[in-house]
Amino acid sequence: MQNNTNNAERKLKSGNLILVGMMGSGKTTMGRVLAKQLGKQFIDTDEEIQARTGVTIPHIFDVEGEAGFRQRETSALESLLQQEGLVLATGGGAVIAEHNRQLLKQNGIVIYLRASVHDLWLRTRNDRNRPLLQTGNAYDKLASLLKQREEYYRDVADIVMPTGRQNVQALMLKLVAAIDAYRRHYCSKRQAANGISGSHVKGMVGVDRMVSLEVGLGERSYPIHIGSGLLANGELLSQHIPKKRAAIVTNTTVAPLYLEKLQQTLQNIGVSSVPVILPDGEVYKTSETLNRIYDALLTHRCERSTPLIALGGGVIGDMTGYAAASYLRGVPFIQIPTTLLSQVDSSVGGKTGINHPLGKNMIGAFYQPRLVLADITTLDTLPDKELSAGLAEVIKYGLIRDLPFLDWLEQNMAKLLARDLVALQYAVRRSCQNKAEVVAADERESGERALLNLGHTFGHAIESGMGYGNWLHGEAVAAGTVMAADLSSRLGWISGQDVQRIRALFIRANLPVEAPDLGAEKYLEYMGLDKKVEGGKMRFVLLKQVGQAVVEGNIPVELLGDTIAACTRAASK
Repeated sequence: MQNNTNNAERKLKSGNLILVGMMGSGKTTMGRVLAKQLGKQFIDTDEEIQARTGVTIPHIFDVEGEAGFRQRETSALESLLQQEGLVLATGGGAVIAEHNRQLLKQNGIVIYLRASVHDLWLRTRNDRNRPLLQTGNAYDKLASLLKQREEYYRDVADIVMPTGRQNVQALMLKLVAAIDAYRRHYCSKRQAANGISGSHVKGMVGVDRMVSLEVGLGERSYPIHIGSGLLANGELLSQHIPKKRAAIVTNTTVAPLYLEKLQQTLQNIGVSSVPVILPDGEVYKTSETLNRIYDALLTHRCERSTPLIALGGGVIGDMTGYAAASYLRGVPFIQIPTTLLSQVDSSVGGKTGINHPLGKNMIGAFYQPRLVLADITTLDTLPDKELSAGLAEVIKYGLIRDLPFLDWLEQNMAKLLARDLVALQYAVRRSCQNKAEVVAADERESGERALLNLGHTFGHAIESGMGYGNWLHGEAVAAGTVMAADLSSRLGWISGQDVQRIRALFIRANLPVEAPDLGAEKYLEYMGLDKKVEGGKMRFVLLKQVGQAVVEGNIPVELLGDTIAACTRAASK
């Protein structure tokens, strides 16, 4: 704990802000603006290397090769990071060397400027001063380099900031706010450190940092803060509650655990709160329960400026979001998810709604929150079964788009099940980053976002067929994902060995891999009510390969029948 605390203190004391990211991500442009705004000195490591050698970067690559350049880059970093009060823009490959990554982590707040391959290509396609892009297809090279380096960028980053296509001034203001939030969070953690008992110290090592991400939706962009003890940090909430009044929607399970704590946090920043306590469970995700929220809001005369704070899991988040979207035609909405499933998936992206007897989440709206606050210490009170259910959505990200994360999950599943806070924070962070990127690119599920529904068409059929609440959502998604993998294999896209790999990971997460035997007719009936049905044709999210998902609508009915029979056979015995 002491070494970790010392590292964090050194990072803040240095006053350095270190920008990392791919070439074309905006490090130099944003670095200059940020330094001017904050009154700091700006240095670009590539410019520093050129000044020291008297020649251009392309010339160094020509004469000394990439290895020679990397040695000069390390030497420059070692020298520059002895200084304080810098805004430092690093080269895109500076994170490759482990020595460099340690230098960055220890000597400043590290900000990863994240951009899509397409945006990177648009910004660099005509730049002849990028040696690594001068051979072969530049777009493919950028995609390859990003895939190689993404893990390193995320490893060193204290703050991840998607750049998208925002203007420089707007991005600068968001960066300043994220940096300020990071510093305030660390200071509050340091002040509280003396009150941490010895039994908690081991679990806290490595998680005293707050990681801030952003869902980039232009003027409707919002932050995701992930860390430990955030429920007590009123500063993160205050800017989103302008009129000093809020309504907290929670349930009978979460309220005894965290409602009083949140109310006290709000009271500390001068905010009064109206509690709305609902019954717990998927079976209550109905119009009748929704009306209980409206009744409370009207009774207490809540206004358009009164935010609704969802304190709980996915059911609470979905219903609170829908109430916020529809009450007085729209009021502010804040997500404080307390389950793993809601932290990694349902709290991000603005999908809100309720169930109907004929289908799950069939009534709802896209309505984005103003803030997502994921306090991973709330997972301490989560039942083991609920923790495993959340892991189904975590595994999903690895299967559809993040193969390195899938590899990490296979290596660290035991730590996640043991509630290792460092592992949990990383899993939440990586999942939210994947979700945020997809949502920013396709908010209303007209394209890429549909891929997030891997296993959900089968899974929703399981939930509907078994009766809401009999299977947890994550359990149904796990069994549904195995069915999707089986169908992918029958189409010749992935191997039987791939299917077994997927099954094995779900088994290690203590999740079901065999679906209940509803009968093929019932499965087809419920899947025919799925939201992805288009032109009367069922569409499925399947795996073209492990790590790459596609939406497919031309599935022979006999193959569907074979998958249903194969994946429910053991469950029917």
